[in-house]
Formats: sequence, structure tokens, C-alpha cells
Amino acid sequence: MHFTFGSPWYFLLLPLALCFFFCRKQRDSYYFTKPEWAGREHPFLALQIWLKVLIFTLLVTALASPFVYTDSGSQSKKGRDLVLALDASGSMAQSGFDDKERFQTKYDTTLSLAKAFIKARHDDNMGIVIFGTFAYSASPLTYDLDALSQMLEMTNVGIAGESTAIGDALWQSMRTLSFGKATQKAIILLTDGYHNAGTHSPKEAVAKAKQEGIRIYTVGIGKPSDYDRALLETIAKATGGKSYGALNTEDLKSAFDDIAALEPSLIRGENYMNKRLLIIWPLFAAALLIGWLIVREEKET
Repeated sequence: MHFTFGSPWYFLLLPLALCFFFCRKQRDSYYFTKPEWAGREHPFLALQIWLKVLIFTLLVTALASPFVYTDSGSQSKKGRDLVLALDASGSMAQSGFDDKERFQTKYDTTLSLAKAFIKARHDDNMGIVIFGTFAYSASPLTYDLDALSQMLEMTNVGIAGESTAIGDALWQSMRTLSFGKATQKAIILLTDGYHNAGTHSPKEAVAKAKQEGIRIYTVGIGKPSDYDRALLETIAKATGGKSYGALNTEDLKSAFDDIAALEPSLIRGENYMNKRLLIIWPLFAAALLIGWLIVREEKET
């Protein structure tokens, strides 16, 4: 259960409550031969003024539309299942990929852009597969995208070996996706090499992806001669995805942007599950206090 306000900007009216203390109307003048006969009451100690301040605060709170809600059961209504398969083989340690940061490695640049991509995937269930000589799931599917980005920072070049097992990367990505329940599933494969390791071939991985309706987007990092361009294009075309070549950072960012457009994330709106307004409670309390204040003032007159 969560609590929030629908129109919290109404609380900007609260400073007006100071007028109950400093904007009092001019009263008639009375003269006493002995001033000590007239009682003096500081405005900050007057119960009547504080009651009015409390009533004003309750009315402002009602205007701010307080309500409680729950998001239980919303997980099954979120976006798509998506896995990033990142090449962490030895060749990803090469620098010079970023024209502005010449000493930054291809892997560091890829991680930076991958985290920016993840940050914008509202309501998607995402996972990460790291591959080299073998492939493993660095993170299962999760809606906690901040934790996913932190998990990326714990990986480095060579963590999965020096070779490039593209078939195993796709196979492990599909295994990770198998735990998700979304109807739309996709894999984004980023590599800078040729398939030369692993137990599963890209061909059998593609056949399995087609059978399960999983789209695969491939991104070749570096010069076209550095990676198997023909293989990546075949993988993408066979599964209904798209293939990209990234010669530098700008190309890689453009590839991420295009994939984001082809696989749009749900736009997060202010929709709440089991929303229950609480406006009646501050209004009811204010009405009681107003009634009590009226009775009190009538008794004093």
C-alpha cells in the first residue's frame, strides 16, 4: 500500500496561514483608566487562531487530493522481456573506438551506452548475458533497472574467456528469457568478433529463436573486417530483427536509439492500481472543527 497526493502543488498555499496571525482586521479602540484591567493575549497563544490555521491546513490537504494505492499484480502487465548479450572477449579491450576518449576501450564504451539504454526501458523486464569463450547470465530478468546497471559495472573484459561463443551467447539469452512471461521477447547481441568457441552453433540457436518467436538484433562493433558481418546479418534477418555496424561511438549510440524505436518501451503514466481517494477525511475533520468553532464563538458572545 502506498500513499501520495494527486495535486501536491496546493501545499504552496500553506504560507497564507500566517495571515491569521499578522493580517488581523482593525479592531475598535477602547479606553481604560487602568490598562491592567484589560487582559492581554498574544496572538500565538490564542486557541481560536490555531483552530483556524488547522482548518485551513485541512482544507488545503483536501485540495491536494490525498489517496492510497497499490501496484500489486502490475508486474504481469509490464512491457517486454529483453536480454542484452555483451561480448566480453579479449578483443573488446582495444582502445580508439571512441573518437573523443581515445584511451577508452570498446567494452567501456559499450557498457556506458548500454546503461543509458537500460535507464530508458521503463517497465521492461531485462536481463544481461556476458559471453566470451563461454556464456553466462550476469543478471536474470528483472524490473529493477538500476540494479541491472550496477551489475554491468561488475563485469570486465576476459571475465568469460578470450574467445567468442556467439551460439552459446544466444542460447544462454534464450534460457534467460524462458523465465519471463511477456509475449514480446528480444535479444540484443553486441560483438566484435567471429564465432570460434562454445557448444552451440549460431545456426541451431537461430532455429530455436525462430521457434520461440524471439527477435534478435545484432550489433557488430569495430571495423567490418573485425567481426562476422554476414553471420550477424543472417541471424537478425532470420528472426525478424535488424543488424547494425558500429564503427565508432556515434554509430553504436545510433544503433541503440534505433533498437529503442523498433522495440519501444511502454510509456509510464500516472496510473495507479486500486486507487482510493482520502479527500473526505480532511474535509470531515475541517467540518467538525468549523462547527465546534461556531458553537464556541456563540457561547462567548
